[in-house]
Amino acid sequence: MAEIRNYTLNFGPQHPAAHGVLRLVLELDGEVIERADPHIGLLHRGTEKLAETRTFLQSVPYMDRLDYMSMMMNEHAYCMAIERLLGVEVPIRAQYIRVMFDEITRIMNHLLWLGTHGLDIGAMTIFIYAFREREDLMDVYEAVTGARMHAAYYRPGGVYRDLPDSMPKYQPNRYKSAADCERLNAPRQGSLLDFVEDFTKRFPTCMDEYETLLTDNRIWKQRTVGIAVVDADRCKALGFTGPMLRGSGVAWDLRKMQPYAAYDKVDFEIPVGRTGDCYDRYLVRMEEMRQSNRIIAQCVDWLKKNPGPVITADHKVAPPSRESMKSNMEELIHHFKLFTEGMHVPEGEAYAAVEHSKGEFGVYLISDGANKPYRLKLRAPGFAHLAAMDEMARGLMIADVVAIIGTMDIVFGDIDR
Repeated sequence: MAEIRNYTLNFGPQHPAAHGVLRLVLELDGEVIERADPHIGLLHRGTEKLAETRTFLQSVPYMDRLDYMSMMMNEHAYCMAIERLLGVEVPIRAQYIRVMFDEITRIMNHLLWLGTHGLDIGAMTIFIYAFREREDLMDVYEAVTGARMHAAYYRPGGVYRDLPDSMPKYQPNRYKSAADCERLNAPRQGSLLDFVEDFTKRFPTCMDEYETLLTDNRIWKQRTVGIAVVDADRCKALGFTGPMLRGSGVAWDLRKMQPYAAYDKVDFEIPVGRTGDCYDRYLVRMEEMRQSNRIIAQCVDWLKKNPGPVITADHKVAPPSRESMKSNMEELIHHFKLFTEGMHVPEGEAYAAVEHSKGEFGVYLISDGANKPYRLKLRAPGFAHLAAMDEMARGLMIADVVAIIGTMDIVFGDIDR
């Protein structure tokens, strides 16, 4: 009988299941993992240091590039930290728009997680299903910001502009006939809010399709049930947040426990698991998408009935309207000063956190009264989760590493920063 040798194996950073540039050094006894050592830093861009050399406003687009699957949520935490130091009141309409886009972003993130997690474990079809709905939400991003991903839409004091009255429409071409375009454009005849409302009505049926593919699929359950179990106390000790914590039965959600924006004005539930394995975390995220859909529907209903300003009227923080800037000298000066010198934020420090799609994303900001941050520290949820990789993988098979990376839903932009 051949002797089983111990191996040290490099997993990544080019591996398709590494979800970015994760390098894992695995020590194996045959196919059983004895140690998993994550090596990070391959995507390090020095975001925290770069922020010290940029005005407060210029750093907003850098936030999109942290967790580049949950773009507007990163912006939200950063803008909240600045608003706390400034003492600026955000208009109620802007708060509802922020909540709506936070939840649209959560669904976009979870759809990508669902598709890639399924793909990693060997379920090909779910990837195509998930991206079908994600494309509609990408169109919503593009309609309101002009960009499919890196939006830079949230601003200190509100949001960049109000929601558009129309949606872009498909044009017939060599790939799409006029009949196809007519069918695809049917929900796009009204405003952006009409399109989002139509999405909220059909999304539960799409969720049912995803669950039909996976939830009771015996191969899916064999790959996820009982894998990488972490109990509630250990989750707290390791600093887990978001679905990683709720999957172990801890009902902690910043949207309920420390409400921000308009979350105290909408109705939703916190889904929790019981056993804390990969399957429970899958179920938690699936239910989160349904709850996000509920929140979006309530926001659409409120936004349709309540027009109003979407950014603060304080021109030391937000620019005046284009029209008044071109017809009034004082507004022109405000505009010029804001975009050349930037806003001056009072001395002090603030921490703002949001219930990000991956957990608690926090921004700790120190200002010395200048037009740039003195110090910026980002609390990335995926960092704490990846730190537990060794503990979660030990004693499992090498094939389970892929399931564990998938269940963490890690993105390296915010881990490496």
